[in-house]
Amino acid sequence: MTKAEIQQVKLRFGIIGNNEALMRAIDVAIQVAPTDLSVLITGESGVGKESFPQIIHQYSRRKHGQYIAVNCGAIPEGTIDSELFGHEKGAFTGAIGERKGYFGEADGGTIFLDEVGELPLPTQARLLRVLESGEFIKVGSSKVQKTNVRIVAATNVNLTQAISEGRFREDLYYRLNTVPIQVPPLRERGEDAFLLFRKFASDFAEKYRMPAIQLTEDAKQLLISYSWPGNVRQLKNITEQISIIETNREINAAILKGYLPNQNNMQRLPALFGVKESKSFESEREILYQVLFDMRQDVTELKKLVHEIMTERGKTAAPAVPAAYYAQPPAVMTPVAPSVPTIIHPSIKPSHEVDEDIQDTEEYVEESLSLDEVEKEMIRKALEKHHGKRKSAAKDLNISERTLYRKIKEYGLD
Repeated sequence: MTKAEIQQVKLRFGIIGNNEALMRAIDVAIQVAPTDLSVLITGESGVGKESFPQIIHQYSRRKHGQYIAVNCGAIPEGTIDSELFGHEKGAFTGAIGERKGYFGEADGGTIFLDEVGELPLPTQARLLRVLESGEFIKVGSSKVQKTNVRIVAATNVNLTQAISEGRFREDLYYRLNTVPIQVPPLRERGEDAFLLFRKFASDFAEKYRMPAIQLTEDAKQLLISYSWPGNVRQLKNITEQISIIETNREINAAILKGYLPNQNNMQRLPALFGVKESKSFESEREILYQVLFDMRQDVTELKKLVHEIMTERGKTAAPAVPAAYYAQPPAVMTPVAPSVPTIIHPSIKPSHEVDEDIQDTEEYVEESLSLDEVEKEMIRKALEKHHGKRKSAAKDLNISERTLYRKIKEYGLD
């Protein structure tokens, strides 16, 4: 289409900007409108994707039919099938009457599914059937119904990634993505940000009956260079704030900067150290497991570092530690907490030649004792302590007399 025809479409639907990618998106929307092909509109949140399905509908043969826009992300998962496809009376608790559903209402027209990436998987299967055969079944019914509806979908979700994570059906993606339209973010549109600002400033001046705000040259450059994470929606909100709050109608860069979120602070939000941003967690429990796993790795590396330093100093008789010790946490730690008895063989006398710089350390002798041997030794010492009185020994070991009798027999301590 010619630039004049595209300009006419922009005026009709209130689209501001001369960016080449934006003009291309409008051109594709007009070209595909006379067909019945499904269209998938992608772009970040706030870029104005909702204008394109209206262009497609108004320039199609369905323009006299019903146009319904549905925000899929705003409908609860438990009711979305009923909203889209309708339900029979008594289909579920609260279904006091029959409902036609959006696909029934939009028969012969166009339905716009915004945030289609938020649809639950069972609903995606129903939608795929509509796209393939034009058939659907109401909730609580067994009767197949037909609908002749044009589907235009939009999303700010990366559907390719959602497919790899099992959150979106691949066959549905290809059905929806027959004709893709990519709407560029505001940060890539250059001077369009200033054109949009002037339009919004004029609209708010008329709405609130006050002079329109103006930007100085330095403020204009700041406006154009800002990244606008919220895109056109964010620009419109900030323009309205300035229009209402500022008494001086000429806005310089310093004033404008006060209304723009600090991007450096936004980038310093708390994050899990060592966890990739692209990784998604299904629950808080998985996040906790990841943090604990990372902490365990840090502790293991610290142990290894301390052991190497001690070895280099050459003043400690540190036992050789196998490589497997660092790879995974040991099942039984030899240096035990004070609350658990530490067994040291009487024949071994620990060395006290320790570096004076190292304080608050406990010396220990590592023995390859099995759990059975440790238990046997503890029982033997308890019996010696209480002069063979099994009742007192059992109480000291915090076990029953019956268990103690069985263990004495098992270990041959009669």
